[in-house]
Amino acid sequence: MTTAVSMTVNGRAVRAEVEGRTLLVELLRERLGLTGTHVGCDTTQCGCCVVHVDGVAMKSCTMLALQCEGTAVTTIEGLAPHGAPLHPMQTAFREHHALQCGYCTSGMVMTALDIVRRRGEPDEATIREELKGNICRCTGYHHIVEAIAAGATAMAARRE
Repeated sequence: MTTAVSMTVNGRAVRAEVEGRTLLVELLRERLGLTGTHVGCDTTQCGCCVVHVDGVAMKSCTMLALQCEGTAVTTIEGLAPHGAPLHPMQTAFREHHALQCGYCTSGMVMTALDIVRRRGEPDEATIREELKGNICRCTGYHHIVEAIAAGATAMAARRE
């Protein structure tokens, strides 16, 4: 049995028929073709699947698509639509070499934006604490922390 779900994804109205057990990450990747959101663990431990639901970072691998009825979902693709300049946080990740294999990067960027939304321009200790729900197996986090701090500064300057 399927149920209709309607939401806005990256500024576009979306309606889909889904089974009750369909995860948000499955809808995004398999039905909508938004493959920037990754699945790393299926248990909310790695953070590769982080998207924003109504502006709040959520792990989409354990959230049902039906829970998103009427919400606004933003994925990594929604930060800089095709042809648009990169978001300042994406630029900071690139400039600070805060990625290697890239698998965790989309979740890290989406988490970073949530950190900045809630904490402004956080210090290193705060960034490290806030990243505990995201795993990177390549970088050792040093460059990721630097990128988040630089991205937060760039975002603050852009608001002026």
